[in-house]
Amino acid sequence: MKKVLLLLALMLALLCGCQSRTEPAQIAATTLPVYEFTARLCAGTPLTVTRLVTEQVSCLHDYSLNVRQVKAAEAAEVIVISGAGLEDFLDDVLDGADTLDASEGIALLCAEEEHEEHEHEGHHHEEDPHIWLSPGNGKAMARNICDGLSRRYPEYADTFTKNLTPLLADLDALQCYGEAALSDLGCRELVTFHDGFSYFAHAFDLTILEAVEEESGSEASAMELKHLIGVVQAHHLPAIFTERNGSVSAADLISRETGAKVFSLDMAMAGDSYFDAMYRNIDTIKEALG
Repeated sequence: MKKVLLLLALMLALLCGCQSRTEPAQIAATTLPVYEFTARLCAGTPLTVTRLVTEQVSCLHDYSLNVRQVKAAEAAEVIVISGAGLEDFLDDVLDGADTLDASEGIALLCAEEEHEEHEHEGHHHEEDPHIWLSPGNGKAMARNICDGLSRRYPEYADTFTKNLTPLLADLDALQCYGEAALSDLGCRELVTFHDGFSYFAHAFDLTILEAVEEESGSEASAMELKHLIGVVQAHHLPAIFTERNGSVSAADLISRETGAKVFSLDMAMAGDSYFDAMYRNIDTIKEALG
């Protein structure tokens, strides 16, 4: 009887081992854009895609993963990152992991290229990692993810390629919608309260005059507020733009002083839909500056 039970136990262990080896591969993606692109490319395959950053965040400078997120990252066969330095907070987790960088080959903007400079302390020249806010960059990211997945899972390469076609078409449609909606704006100049909308501005022929980086404990100084009020008045701006979930105190003060209305833009880094966020941004610009 004991021999029979031992044999059954061995057979069960072997069966469980076989099942674990045939489970669908796990892919982790850091933020909404790369998660959405990856999930769409993997549709129709047994591959499963998990998103790491699910909270509504305005930036990842001081972000840290919780226990669930760390476990998901460690369990993943591949981690898809947006790249361009956005995921520096993940260095320890990514060390030794199989990482697919969606930013490969994309030309990055620098602060001095993003908006008109003025002499004040705090101006920086770091590369801007918010590449997904340009539909054209989104297409490059989708292609990079498709190529990377095809190398890692060649058995599904045809499916990835098939799924890439409608994804690129949707990004083309997004670009066309934005160009049409914003073609005849009464004003094409912006003051934003997050230093991350430059790729969006370049995509739709807009000019960012000032991009103020405000975080908790580092709000705009009185001198900077005075400067920004002057910029809004000099350029007769009808609106200024905060970032969804970001600080609004400085923007509200400038609004009271100048009469410019305050609107909110979405970084499209979190939430439910990258495309919904991008269309909403276009409609917001149209309403504010049209």
